[in-house]
Amino acid sequence: MNLFEKEALIREAAERFEHDSPEALLAWAVDTFPNITFACSFGAEDVVLIDMLHKTRPGTAVFYLDTNLHFQETYETRDKLVERYNVPFTQVLPKLTLEEQAAKHGEEMWKSDANGCCNIRKVEPLTEILGQYEAWITGIRRDQAPTRANAKKVEYDTKFGLVKFNPLASWTTDDVWNYIRQHDVPYNALHDNYYPSIGCEKCTRQVLPGEDPRAGRWSGNEKTECGLHK
Repeated sequence: MNLFEKEALIREAAERFEHDSPEALLAWAVDTFPNITFACSFGAEDVVLIDMLHKTRPGTAVFYLDTNLHFQETYETRDKLVERYNVPFTQVLPKLTLEEQAAKHGEEMWKSDANGCCNIRKVEPLTEILGQYEAWITGIRRDQAPTRANAKKVEYDTKFGLVKFNPLASWTTDDVWNYIRQHDVPYNALHDNYYPSIGCEKCTRQVLPGEDPRAGRWSGNEKTECGLHK
């Protein structure tokens, strides 16, 4: 399939699945692009997609970016998902250990250069792993942030050069949590303690009443995205 044919297919699929179920899109995505992977961050949206994939297309490749700076609860969520669904998560690590990063860029780089830290520990490893695939699945939703408001359910990811599927793009927070409760899906315990959006422990705090759900990410910094989604 050449790029022109792929772009036409993406446009058609985006329109076709805009009002269809996430499960239907996931099934079509995996069947159409067998060389596909799901990037799991163990947030509420991603555990929903793990459950959906298990029921529709078990065995789909799944990876997670291990920054070595996740909350303990995040690793516990991973372990619960492995126990429930027997998911063979692929661990993707940065090239630099935390010690090597500190020696090269200074202690606590996440404070002095948050973008640089995300680039080393997230963007570069993501770029490397996605280079092995033709398409990827994410859990982003349009109402999560203004930067995601125009996300399509099927689109061409110009940043990484592959097809991108966002099956939950049109879902609300209520949709996500209704699914989790209805299907008894394991989720990160931090969500019950005012952490609606969970990243690395060093750059994530509780969200106060009335704050934007992503206010706890890179608090006090103009940064709003880690660089994984354009």
